[in-house]
Amino acid sequence: MMPLTCPLTRSLAAFALLATLTSASPAFAMSGHGHEAAHGAAMPVADVKASLSEGTVKKVDKAAGKITISHGPLENLGMPPMTMVFRATDPSMLDAVREGDRIRFAAQRVDGVFSVTKLEIAE
Repeated sequence: MMPLTCPLTRSLAAFALLATLTSASPAFAMSGHGHEAAHGAAMPVADVKASLSEGTVKKVDKAAGKITISHGPLENLGMPPMTMVFRATDPSMLDAVREGDRIRFAAQRVDGVFSVTKLEIAE
C-alpha cells in the first residue's frame, strides 16, 4: 500500500471514499420506512385515515365501474385539486355513494390507471 503523503495518492483516496459514500446513500435511503411505504406495506389505521383525500361525487357509472370525483389535492399522487374519473378497485364501493355525496377516499395508480382503493361517506 502506498503512503498517503503524495498529494495525488491523497486525492485518489479522498475520491474513492467519496464515491463509496455517495453510491451507498441511495440504498441506505430506500431502506426502512420509506421503502416499505413506496411498495404498499400496511400502514397503521390512523395513518390510513389521515391519508384519505376529500371530494364530492359528480357521477357514478356502475356499468363501467367508474366514479367521477371533484377532489382536493391528492398528496400521494402529487395532484392539485380537480375533477377526474377513477376506476373503482371494488365495484361494490359504487353502491354506497351517489351524485352529490361528500366523500373521503384513497386513490392510487393501479396498473397505470387512477383508481379509488378505499371510499367512505364524509361525516
